[in-house]
Amino acid sequence: MFGAGQRAVRRPQPAGAPPDAPVVPPAVRARGVVKSYGGREAVRGIDLTVAQGETFAFLGPNGAGKTTTIRMLCTLAAPSAGSIEIAGHDTRTAPRQVRRSLGLVFQETTLDPELTAEENLRFHADLYALPAAGLGERIDAMLGLLGLRERRSSLVRTFSGGMQRRLEIARGLMHRPRLLFLDEPTIGLDPQTRAQVWTHLAEVRRREGTTVFLTTHYLDEAEQCDRIAIIDEGRIVAEGSPDALKAVIGSDRVLLRTDDDEAAAALLRGRFGLEPAVADDGITVRVPDGARLVPMVCAGLDVAVYEVVVSRPSLDDVFLHFTGRGIRDDRPAGGTSEAGGGS
Repeated sequence: MFGAGQRAVRRPQPAGAPPDAPVVPPAVRARGVVKSYGGREAVRGIDLTVAQGETFAFLGPNGAGKTTTIRMLCTLAAPSAGSIEIAGHDTRTAPRQVRRSLGLVFQETTLDPELTAEENLRFHADLYALPAAGLGERIDAMLGLLGLRERRSSLVRTFSGGMQRRLEIARGLMHRPRLLFLDEPTIGLDPQTRAQVWTHLAEVRRREGTTVFLTTHYLDEAEQCDRIAIIDEGRIVAEGSPDALKAVIGSDRVLLRTDDDEAAAALLRGRFGLEPAVADDGITVRVPDGARLVPMVCAGLDVAVYEVVVSRPSLDDVFLHFTGRGIRDDRPAGGTSEAGGGS
């Protein structure tokens, strides 16, 4: 049953699903959300829907409105205009239900290092007033899910960074949230540990059915998500699956290094009608089919070609296309920054 103020929507069903499949609200529904600070709009009317069970990446340069948006989704800030529902609960009228629907994993650790892994989970259970009946089984299940069962009695201060991150995810899942927010979940971890965290997140989604909503500066992680939204200057400028967003770019990147890049660029313009860009690392051109172009260019240039690299569109290209800068560029966007200098 849905309480007052909740809106039910029919979740998309796979082919062959019965017509009376259960109706559930989306994990996130935001409409016309605005946030102003002293007359300046940090968030400028965003619409966002995240289906239950999705893995969703929220990307944006520093100062783009990303942190402000997430604070509103988590009831840590109230929108100046618009509406937000989390698992069908309105953040204004039902903040307590919203918070019980959320699990949060912050960028900085909030574990107590002088408690054991099990004690940290029990403390979280106390904060959420989880019933004692079945609590031990839930703790065991969460430690097992994140690969920490054998370290349940170890002090957290003895854990590696990756183990602490996994324990924080286990803690965030203790109260069975519909939606798990992860703020830079693998920042500072080595590539192997990052991969392990993502393996566990995939298992979390499979076994718990939890919606995962994350921010990240690692675009290879965003590639693993069902959908991505890019926010810039307070507005969502792109949204879709990784493949759909890369299709917007619609061209291969061909990098050439030659004996005379300026002369080669002139020939590419005159003979092939291309618009090359010359930089210190070589000549770059954008074409629909890089593999087809390469042999023609190599045969048609009057200068020696030392190297040719063909790259398919990447999320880095998508991010640059929509924001005009790289995801790790800390420059403020068009004078827009978030309250407190957040990212």
